[in-house]
Amino acid sequence: MTHLVRGGKASKAAVTTDDFDATLTELPLLPQERIWGFWQHSWVNIGLAVATWAFLQGAAVAYYVGVVQAIASIVIGYGISVLLISLAPCMPSVKYGIEQFVGLRSAFGENGARLVMVAASTVLAAAWSAVLAIMFGHGLVTVVNQIFGVELSQAGTAASLLALVAIIVSALILARGPVSVEAVCRIIAPMLVVILVGIIVIVFTHNTWPELAALEPLGGVSDDNHLSFLLAIELNIAGGFAWWPNMGNLARLSRTSRAGFWPNWMGIFGASVVAAAVGALAALSLQIDDPTQWMIPLAGVVLGVVALVIVCLANVTAILSQGYASMVALKGGGGRVFRTAAWPWLIAVILGPAAILVFFPAAVYDNYGRFLSWGAVVLAPLCGVQLVDYYILRRRQLHVRDLFLPPSESRYGYWKGVNVAAFVAVAAGAVTYSLLLNPVSYEPSELFRYTTASIPAFLVAGLVHYVLTRLIVQPLGVGGYERRA
Repeated sequence: MTHLVRGGKASKAAVTTDDFDATLTELPLLPQERIWGFWQHSWVNIGLAVATWAFLQGAAVAYYVGVVQAIASIVIGYGISVLLISLAPCMPSVKYGIEQFVGLRSAFGENGARLVMVAASTVLAAAWSAVLAIMFGHGLVTVVNQIFGVELSQAGTAASLLALVAIIVSALILARGPVSVEAVCRIIAPMLVVILVGIIVIVFTHNTWPELAALEPLGGVSDDNHLSFLLAIELNIAGGFAWWPNMGNLARLSRTSRAGFWPNWMGIFGASVVAAAVGALAALSLQIDDPTQWMIPLAGVVLGVVALVIVCLANVTAILSQGYASMVALKGGGGRVFRTAAWPWLIAVILGPAAILVFFPAAVYDNYGRFLSWGAVVLAPLCGVQLVDYYILRRRQLHVRDLFLPPSESRYGYWKGVNVAAFVAVAAGAVTYSLLLNPVSYEPSELFRYTTASIPAFLVAGLVHYVLTRLIVQPLGVGGYERRA
């Protein structure tokens, strides 16, 4: 196991320079290599959470429900899913200093975890980066139109080229490592907080609470208010699960479990709830579903343009945060090709597809709700399997050295590096989700009105994983599960 021994201790200063190879290694991070305390991690999460995808989340919710139900659905939905992703994958990554997809080998096997990692770190990361970059392009097109008196289309070439600029700038900053990510978020996050407060003040200056509460949803009044409310809750649960691929690798850089867990509640939950609620208020008061069109009507041309530029820059911080998490995942669990790859190639793998998607803005940007559904159909079951495996079946104990051994030598080797039972559990959760809510058409079943879709998918996947492990995997003596007395 010589490949698990470091060539000497790394000082704290070493990981605060431009060279961030230590934080990209597949090996567990040593205490002196953890660079984020409570507030550093919080600022990163706040910067990630209050990007304009939170505003877009609020606008999507406002399509189904009015102000009161929108706020309630945001609190309920995010409260459920953020709690679950704070437990898994964040806590295993913080406890052992392991990259989250390396930790996932205990449940899925090395090759199985690699399959999950490549899908999550490339497909989902590229899609989210494209959404954020397109929103960046939309915002700057609005700025250019206002300043120069032109009429550029938000679905045209100019918006796509500006979105491409966001991708390129993110790649250049990302190359400097997690210190640069945290520094940029620390600058942008306070500005976004000011903008959020400003929107609240402006909205309530022009509207009383009874007037806001009386506003109809953007999609019109539904004949079934209960179903609309459940759809809004599902959007927010899915929005919380969408952070599953990133949060463990960000929490991994925290120095303590406290610094890894609670910033999720300050940032991912607290900031997201506020930002999404503000988004719903703005969308309903203006009857506009595009966040990039809110700032100028709300604040006037001068202040609106300034606020819009800051919001656009916030999209870059979100791309940076998830880009770094994806780089760690590919470097740590992507096999020899990614392990030996230089950072420019890793960045190209993650952001390259996004650079292509930005030239199809309508297909990406106009399907936000469905995009959340496509992610949740897999991410909710994945989270269920990981949580049950780590907390219930393994009682929060992992054998770190075995996570890095070849499948033939590791207690987590399963069947040629793949735990079939875990994938069956994920498939069962995905089928459950699809039966309750069609991820393509977004049409709910009758049962959905009582259950939502993500939570049953999470529960079914966790239950199937537990049953298959106890009845089949554990009796066969694979997977390293302790036998019950």
